[in-house]
Amino acid sequence: MPQTRERLRLAYGGVLAPAKVNLALHVTGRRPNGYHDLDSVVVFAADGDGLMVEPAGEDRFETSGPFAAQLGGTGDNLVLKALGAAREVAAASGLEVGPLAITLDKRLPVASGIGGGSADAAALLTLVADAAPELRSALRREALKLGADVPMCLDGCAARITGIGEIGEPLIRLPACGLLLVNPGVAVATPDVFRALQCTDNPLLPPLPPEGFASADALAGWLRTTRNDLEVPARGLAPAIAEVQTAIDRTGALVARMSGSGATVYGLYSTPDDARSAAADIQAGRDDWWMLPTHMRPQETAA
Repeated sequence: MPQTRERLRLAYGGVLAPAKVNLALHVTGRRPNGYHDLDSVVVFAADGDGLMVEPAGEDRFETSGPFAAQLGGTGDNLVLKALGAAREVAAASGLEVGPLAITLDKRLPVASGIGGGSADAAALLTLVADAAPELRSALRREALKLGADVPMCLDGCAARITGIGEIGEPLIRLPACGLLLVNPGVAVATPDVFRALQCTDNPLLPPLPPEGFASADALAGWLRTTRNDLEVPARGLAPAIAEVQTAIDRTGALVARMSGSGATVYGLYSTPDDARSAAADIQAGRDDWWMLPTHMRPQETAA
């Protein structure tokens, strides 16, 4: 007789897949298998894509939102791959994830260096992990098979990330700084950026302050001692990145830097209101650029 599994009681409804922002990204080595070792500080915005998940008689997957048309075939979407991985993990523990109707509201541009599909996949895995916390470690292991960014998005906390992205050390303290994300409408393929990278054995990030960051100014001061090693090769592939940085700099941002492998550039501000004002200033002259004024999710972690 087939084994009877207990069906997980998921918290159905809307799930946020927040934008992931690399405030700093150092490439510190290249492995024989082609993967690169990274040293990065990652934070999450208060906004992003959205998943609507409801019980159904059979699986259904739909897309909506301003960037839905940029997605490839839905059968290859990372959300569905995450659902398959979650079902395998659950089944190994005698549990079942029932049929789901999933709608992905694609609000973030595709191939833009701010999480995207990885955050979407992690949102689905988070839904399962919240229903069965005992599965979280196994889900995190499977998350790495979906992509190097998926484990950090599953963790969902501001952290220093090392390895190929699978090792995370949560930041002690992070304020709710204003963030402005700007993308010039250019998709940059991550493999192309890494192929164009000239140096792959760069120094590590400087030590993080043991007390964390009490203010945007403190964070900005530390960030000015860091960089994004992928910025130069990405600019060579998409020169508009430099134009975006210049526009953000002119608004008085504390820091203006590319996130991930691009082409999205972030501006760091003291408050969310400052980020909104900067967006309005830039939008007046570049309404063809995508912009998201938002803020970092604040964090207090026990030392």
